[in-house]
Amino acid sequence: MSFWVYNNNKLKMETKIIDGREIRKKILEDIKNEISLLPFQPVFCDVLVGDDSVSRQYVEMKAKTAEKVGIKFHRAEFNEDVTSQSLSEEIQKLGNILNICGIIVQLPLPLRFFDDKRKILDSVPEELDVDCLGSKASEKFYRNENEIGFPTALACMTMLDSLNMELKGKNIVVIGQGELVGRPVTTLLKFRRLEPVTVRSNTENKDEIIKNADIIISGIGKGKFITGDMIKEGVVVIDAGTSESNDSKNDYSIKKEIVGDVDFDSVNGIASYVSKVPGGVGPVTVAMLLNNVLKVAKRKL
Repeated sequence: MSFWVYNNNKLKMETKIIDGREIRKKILEDIKNEISLLPFQPVFCDVLVGDDSVSRQYVEMKAKTAEKVGIKFHRAEFNEDVTSQSLSEEIQKLGNILNICGIIVQLPLPLRFFDDKRKILDSVPEELDVDCLGSKASEKFYRNENEIGFPTALACMTMLDSLNMELKGKNIVVIGQGELVGRPVTTLLKFRRLEPVTVRSNTENKDEIIKNADIIISGIGKGKFITGDMIKEGVVVIDAGTSESNDSKNDYSIKKEIVGDVDFDSVNGIASYVSKVPGGVGPVTVAMLLNNVLKVAKRKL
């Protein structure tokens, strides 16, 4: 669907914003209704290691959202000096909490756990891995045997579906093949018998590929990478990337600004739809995470 407006007496496309907050609101309403019908209250646990202020803010935000829809939130906090072995054992024990329906490990972990990250993520019981980051849950996802999926990838697909577009025959380009966005969203598209084109840093003719895209999904975390001169008129852009703006990165007196992969000012008037950062994929990701918790809860019936 195209929208056109006059700007300086010239006909110009009007870029519509895909509002993640509105999409989240509807999803959370549905989750709340389904939770109210359960014979028990599901419990969701977010494991926080260390005392990073940004990570703590994310945990608190998820806690408030979970409780609003009727999911009980369990806080599991550990000092940074905990050993990886003890941490893994404690995470496994969380699976014994009454009515537990989801456990995630808040990322990023402190740097000292870099070599043990896989071991720690794999300590989340597979049936409770609502982030899909453990090896077993991830492998089942890629075999299309797991109804639980990567929340950010699910959020991208939900935002795309909100446009009620016919995707068959569209030139869909996924920029990046990272663990949280690029690879799983490419897989979700293929599960629908679509044929997305992937772009990595070493892809040949990537500028041409991006320029010819009807739909772009990007999750590379490269601030304002996608500009108006890179895209064709009418393209739909789902921005799942987050990074700090260059303006604030090296000046601690400036409040850090989170930006997406898309330079909105540059693509405005060229793209037909864009999801902005913040307020786009992020809010929907939290909703999809809690929807995964709901799915686990329904398995227990």
